[in-house]
Amino acid sequence: MKIPVSYVFRNLWTRRLTTALTAGGMALVVFQFAAVLMLDAGLKKTLVSTGSAENAILLRASAQTEIQSAVSRDQASLIETLPQVARGAGGEPLVSKETLVLVSLVKRGIDKPSNIVVRGLPAMGIQIRPQVKIVDGRMFKAGASEVIVGKAVADGFDGTGIGEKMRFGGREWTVVGTFDGAKSGFDSEVWGDSEQMIQAFRRGAYSSVIAHLRDASDFPAFAAAVAADPRLVLDVKREPAFYEEQSRQLSTFISVLGITLSVIFSIGATIGAMITMYASVSNRTSEIGTLRAIGFRRLSILVAFLLESMLLALVGGVVGLFLASFLQAFTITTLNWQSFSQLAFGFHLTPGIVVSTLVFSLVMGLVGGFLPSVRAARLEIVDALRAA
Repeated sequence: MKIPVSYVFRNLWTRRLTTALTAGGMALVVFQFAAVLMLDAGLKKTLVSTGSAENAILLRASAQTEIQSAVSRDQASLIETLPQVARGAGGEPLVSKETLVLVSLVKRGIDKPSNIVVRGLPAMGIQIRPQVKIVDGRMFKAGASEVIVGKAVADGFDGTGIGEKMRFGGREWTVVGTFDGAKSGFDSEVWGDSEQMIQAFRRGAYSSVIAHLRDASDFPAFAAAVAADPRLVLDVKREPAFYEEQSRQLSTFISVLGITLSVIFSIGATIGAMITMYASVSNRTSEIGTLRAIGFRRLSILVAFLLESMLLALVGGVVGLFLASFLQAFTITTLNWQSFSQLAFGFHLTPGIVVSTLVFSLVMGLVGGFLPSVRAARLEIVDALRAA
């Protein structure tokens, strides 16, 4: 005979306070576990969404970041002639020659300086990044000491409002606009005219070249054309792949630290569930004896108590996941270890995280309830009834 599932629900409801306390402890662990996964997903989403599948980025051979790279003017001009590069309405090659530097800005409210990426780019640089929109003010003028700032910079740093002056590179730059990078890494950057940046920072070469291809499928042919030209000693990568690499170190750190803490905390939550279930078995010894006496098998007893423990964990998992979902309203600012600049990103909840979190909570319930369930199933009828 199988024990009805309603029996399991009734026992949990009868012990409402104990159920709530145990589920609450599990919910806190699940909340922390989900938060770590969401933080890692948010980081990857922010950086990977910075790139476009139709864009290829070219850097100096072996350069890990744009800051470390140098692409000569001659090399940039050769890239424009490759047949895989898309052309604009006027026949101009859709290639953005860009210069990156790090500058220090003071964070709003705490007077603490942090590194920010300043990207010099031509007007073409925005054309090949359709996710970027000017949301306030206007675009900077070519040849002028003007800049536009990403939303994360405008919200988090002093002197970044429209009409205000920023000083770096030996001159003052007027902020003329704010842009929205659609929650990409561009939101944490300042943009200005590439030629003006080269002059201000006395650079003899570009940091990188972004080529917009006719189609994403043209990338292998484009990479082969670059490799075949001895004058182009450059590494070629798809933009999403490049930005994914930029997130790898920080992502690994978040994942390892977060999962380690989750495992440690889950041990405590599992022990709590185990104590709860052991107490339940002790308080219901005579009830278990009665169930056995009227024909319920040991396996049915074991399954019923195990189901009870897993249901308890599932309640905690759902509550913890529900609370974690509100983290998506917050933005985290931290140092990108690859570029040593500030990066703003948020929590991101995905279907995969929902599944992983619920499985994690069920595993806690399974482990915590297994031994008490075995103890309940092994009780002898006579001993259990005598305990009454």
